[in-house]
Formats: sequence, structure tokens, C-alpha cells
Amino acid sequence: MKLNWKPRICMVKLLCTWLRRMGAMILLGCFLLMNGMTPLHLAVWYSLLYEDCSTVKTLLESNADCSAEDNEGITPINHLSKGSANKKLRELLYSHLEEQRKRKAIEACSETKAKMDELENELSNIVGLNDLKTQLRKWAKGMLLDERRRALGLKVGTRRPPHMAFLGNPGTGKTMVARILGRLLHMVGILPTDKVTEVQRTDLVGEFVGHTGPKTRKKIKDAEGGILFVDEAYRLIPMQKADDKDYGLEALEEIMSVMDSGKIVVIFAGYSEPMKRVIASNEGFCRRVTKFFQFNDFTSDELATILHIKMNNQTEDSILYGFKLHSFCSVEAISRLIQRETTEKQRQGMNGGIIDPMLVNARENLDLRLNFDCIDTEELRTITLEDLEAGIQLLTQ
Repeated sequence: MKLNWKPRICMVKLLCTWLRRMGAMILLGCFLLMNGMTPLHLAVWYSLLYEDCSTVKTLLESNADCSAEDNEGITPINHLSKGSANKKLRELLYSHLEEQRKRKAIEACSETKAKMDELENELSNIVGLNDLKTQLRKWAKGMLLDERRRALGLKVGTRRPPHMAFLGNPGTGKTMVARILGRLLHMVGILPTDKVTEVQRTDLVGEFVGHTGPKTRKKIKDAEGGILFVDEAYRLIPMQKADDKDYGLEALEEIMSVMDSGKIVVIFAGYSEPMKRVIASNEGFCRRVTKFFQFNDFTSDELATILHIKMNNQTEDSILYGFKLHSFCSVEAISRLIQRETTEKQRQGMNGGIIDPMLVNARENLDLRLNFDCIDTEELRTITLEDLEAGIQLLTQ
């Protein structure tokens, strides 16, 4: 029997052609993936060549990202030509892109609500400072709305938080607010980290020529991505120069030189009146520092509120962890106690600095009045108004 080899030869040729084509496809696919392309990029490219949308459809049903960019910033949709030959593919991609944008917007909305709730929880621990709280809400809400705008495919510019000055007496919460601010600005995406680098004059100013610049630049480097908090900033500019070897102004100028870089947020803090020297010492200060917040002295009611907040937010490493206030220790009762046992001058001199030592003294008074044979668990851990009174009297003597 004579075999007909012609069909077999044709099949072999077709098989070789197919293998060559597939080999080329595989090599090209590897090259494209190395260029940062996703499987959807490659599927769109294949569909344009062979008018087969099945792979694209399968990937989209598995929620492949239509807006993913390769190393050159090209999305799968960017591969489409403007001709009508790709109408089916175009409709398919744009339809899924719109669905994905809506889904991302819904997810962003849920995340936004959670972050705003977290913001409000943090702000609830700040007593007073309503102007600052309003500003924080503006920044946070703006950033979170930008997240939603981007999720919907809108192009929006990057926000940059302003540099600030916190003005007020000691104990008014400037350092505490700076730490909270660091966490909040990081939470809403304004800052890449939540670190707050706290410095004073001694951390920045050297004792001899050529020492201050490197010392200050090191602290600036440490603070990159977060907040540089310059406490008692007025000490950089002495009221009267004892000699010509004071390098505080050099440290200030080093800080001012990086404030336009966007790498850090700087907060200058100090008494209101002496801070005027810092403002006047550099003509670019008010151009760079655009937000000034006044930290007023706390009233007796506010100090009592701070005491309650502290008792309700004790951590395990606190000396007061596990203790609680007696039911008679209301905000009103503690406010009357503080008003009675302290002078206005003492309150202005210490402000919130009264609270921690007052509570420590109160706990020691509780220990003093209890007997060793006491087995009442409530009595063992309850601080009374009598204890608080003894605590503040010891503090103000």
C-alpha cells in the first residue's frame, strides 16, 4: 500500500509554523512582562493582533485592574487605537474600568469613614483648642476626599501641610498635640511617617564655629518624613547677646533652608511674647510658617476634664493603671477642688502639668490610708476626692 505523504507534510509544516509563532509569542510575552506589563496588558495586545477578546474577558471577570500602569506609565486601555475595528474590545475595557472605579470609590468611602472616626477619637482627647481641631478636620477631610477623587480616576495635586507655630505657656499641651498631629497627618496620608522629632536649643546649637550646622542638619535628617518639633524656639534667639559666639540664628537658618523641600513639617513652640523675637529674626519666617495657634491657659473645668481623660486612658506601664476615680469625683467636684486649692498664678504656671503629679500624690495618699488587711477590691483601687485633695495640697505647698 502506497502512503500519501502530502497531507502529513502539510500538517508538519503547519505544526512548525504554529510552534514558531507560539515561541515568538512566549518570548515577546516575557519581554512585555519584564517591562512591567500585567497579564491584562498582554491579553489586550494579543486581542488587537488576533481579534479575540476571550482572554481579556476572562481576566476582567477575575477583576484584573484596567488602570494598572507598566514601567512607562501605559495602561491596557492606552494600547487601543482610535479606529472602529476595536470597538468591542474598547467597550469591554471601558465598561469594566467604570465598574472598578465605582467599586474603589465605595471602598474608599468606607475607609474614609473609619479614618474620620479615628480622627474624632483622637481629637476627643484634646481639651480646648477649637481652632486647631477645626484646622485638623479640614486637612484630614481634604486628604480623604482626595483619596476618593483618585479612586474615581481624577488627577489631583498632592497636598502639603503647612509649617506651624504653637504659642502658649508651659503645660498647655503643645508637645502632646504635636504628637497627636504626627499620627493624624500620617493616618490620612499627608506624611509618610508618624514620627515627631522633639528638639530644643541644646540639640541644635554647637559651642564653637562649624559645629552648629552639622548638628542641626543631623536632627533635620532624623525628622524627614515626619514633624520636627522645636520646643522653646525663642531660645534660639537670645534676648541680649552676651557675646558674638551665639549660634542660635545659624541653627534657625538651617531649619528655614529646608522648609520648602516638602520633606518635613516644622512646628515652632514657645511663649507667645518671646516668640516674636524668632519671627522678627528672619524675614522669611512668616512666609514659611503660615499657621499660628494660640494655646490658652486651662480653666479649672478644663483641668478637671483632662484629669478624667487621663484616668480613662491609662496604659499598662502607667503607675495609675488599674485604678479608678470614686463616683463622687465628678468633673464639677474636681474643678471646685482645683479652684479652691490653687491660685491663678499656680494654674497659669503649670496648667496641665498639675494633673500627673496630683494623681501620683493621690495614689500615695490612698496607699497611706488603707490597712494591710483590706480585702475589698474596689476600695483597693478607688481614688477618692479626699485623695485628690491631699494630692493637690502636697503639690502646691
